[in-house]
Amino acid sequence: MTFTPPWVRSSFRLAIPSGCDMTLQTQRRGDDWLVEFQAMASPCELLFDLTESTQAEWLGELARAEALRIESKFSRYQTDNIIHKINNSSGQFVEVDSETAGLLDFAKHLFEISNGRFDITSGVLRRLWKFDGGAGIPSRKQAKALLPLIGWDRIRWENPQISVPEGMEIDLGGLGKEYAVDRVASLVAERTGVAFLVNFGGDLRALGDRRDGRPWDVGVERPGFEGQAGLQLHLRKGALATSGDANRFLLKDGVRYPHILNPRTAWPVMNAPRSVTVLADTCTEAGLLATMAMLQGRDAEQFLEDNSGGPGSQYWVIW
Repeated sequence: MTFTPPWVRSSFRLAIPSGCDMTLQTQRRGDDWLVEFQAMASPCELLFDLTESTQAEWLGELARAEALRIESKFSRYQTDNIIHKINNSSGQFVEVDSETAGLLDFAKHLFEISNGRFDITSGVLRRLWKFDGGAGIPSRKQAKALLPLIGWDRIRWENPQISVPEGMEIDLGGLGKEYAVDRVASLVAERTGVAFLVNFGGDLRALGDRRDGRPWDVGVERPGFEGQAGLQLHLRKGALATSGDANRFLLKDGVRYPHILNPRTAWPVMNAPRSVTVLADTCTEAGLLATMAMLQGRDAEQFLEDNSGGPGSQYWVIW
């Protein structure tokens, strides 16, 4: 099963969204330089194997500009981007640019190979499910009522034009952060030969060999124990992504309802692992494997055994 998208090293125009504060926090961390900023509702950081800060600051600004560009262009919360235009087109065809078309082609591919479990039209379920740790569980009848608004197979996609039926919407949130990590890693690698690590809210990618041969030390949070590492990994190259229910869930009558929803039922995937972490060549691949494994519920490990056999691929499942 192939998850790696064709656009990871494609060139798109870099533009800083107007009004963005480009101030970065730069500090020394051991032998490296750390650059930090906020984007996509996540803490973002880059670690550079550098001896001085000037290049780290410049590369950090490049990274932040690209992260903000992607967020501005594809966030469902924006009212002036291509996603808003598509979702408010009342079923009319909307023509999209090549970058958006690439994401839509990839989303179509993922829908097909996942038998409908990965579906970018399922964002409407947020109207019903509020995973805030409380006990607000909707009824099965309420969930079933949303099913007519879900299903990529109801979308008309004739590249480069898309038509979304009125009442439905698309949401690229399931791809966005991993896509941003890969895009940033590609842009930085094109401009420097130094080793670096990109970390956007726990989605990671490392490129280049460090001068002294050391790996990057990475901790994966233990589900239910904020700030405690459940895994300690040494990453030399590749990408790491984790999917889990540690921070987003509902709890009622002793039953835990994780935030991973099955678009075919509009109901949480029960009996899934607490977290799945995947190491792969790209962050997009790692993130999608982790998410799709969670969507398999109790069959998560078998899914990973069958589908994550690429060179250097590994996975860790916590129940």
